[in-house]
Amino acid sequence: METTRHFTATVYIVNDGAVALHRHDRLGIRVPPGGHVDRDELPHEAGLREVREETGLDPELLDETDPVDAPAGEVLPDPRHQMLYDVDAREDGRVVHQHVDHVYYATVDAREVAPAGDGEANAEVWAWYDEADLRESDVDPDTVQFALEAIDAAERAD
Repeated sequence: METTRHFTATVYIVNDGAVALHRHDRLGIRVPPGGHVDRDELPHEAGLREVREETGLDPELLDETDPVDAPAGEVLPDPRHQMLYDVDAREDGRVVHQHVDHVYYATVDAREVAPAGDGEANAEVWAWYDEADLRESDVDPDTVQFALEAIDAAERAD
C-alpha cells in the first residue's frame, strides 16, 4: 500500500503584531487558516482562498521572492516553509496519508473574523495571539515558531 500525499497551504495572518489561530475540532490543536490545494490552484492561491473562507479577511501575502527574467514563465511566491506532516497511520505504524504543506505569511487590515465559506468554524473559535501570548501558550512548537516569524516578517514589511 502506498502513501497518499496531498498538497496543502497554510497562511499565518498578522494584524497589529498578532496572528489568528483557531482550535481545529478533529485535530484538537490551534492552527492558522489553511487547507487542501484544489486541482486548479497554485499553493499560494489555495492559502489565500482558505484565509478568505475561514476568516472572511482579505490577506496580502508577504512575498520576498526574487524576480526572474523568464518570458515563458511566471515566478511563484516562495513559501516560507514546506513541511511534511503525517496525517494517518495504520496499526502497524506505516504512514498512509501525509500533507505536503506550503506555509506562507500575510497581513490583514482587521481582526473581525467572519467566516465566508460553507461549513467553516464559527468566529468564536478564533483568537489573536501576540508574541507574549504565543510564548505562554500550549500551542504546538512549530506553530509558535512560524507565528513568531510571521509577526517579525510583517513588522519588517511595514
